[in-house]
Amino acid sequence: MFALFVRETFAAAHKIELYHGKCEELHGHNFRVEALFEGERVGEDGMVLDFAVLKAMLREVVAELDHKYINEIPFFKERASSAEYLAFYIYGRLAELVGKEHVVVKEVRVWESDNAYAAYRE
Repeated sequence: MFALFVRETFAAAHKIELYHGKCEELHGHNFRVEALFEGERVGEDGMVLDFAVLKAMLREVVAELDHKYINEIPFFKERASSAEYLAFYIYGRLAELVGKEHVVVKEVRVWESDNAYAAYRE
């Protein structure tokens, strides 16, 4: 099995409404997103899938979140705008986008600081 990894960043604001503490107030992060993909075969070009394709997919998903108030995005109106749900959301969107390719999404990590991330994997 081959593993491929791409990374992207975005800035956004949110608040965790059911949380009691600093995060219940409106605040922002410079998020870092890491996506891990797997594929079983290498094509004739020597690649499982061109990194440029994976980076473009991740950029497309991150663009939906960049410089936004996350709580106003429909997906997050029904759930917390936590790093956990951000990872879940990004994972799902990437899974939709790679559906036509011969790779699968294995894990998405969303870093809200240099020292803390949440991940989602199936």
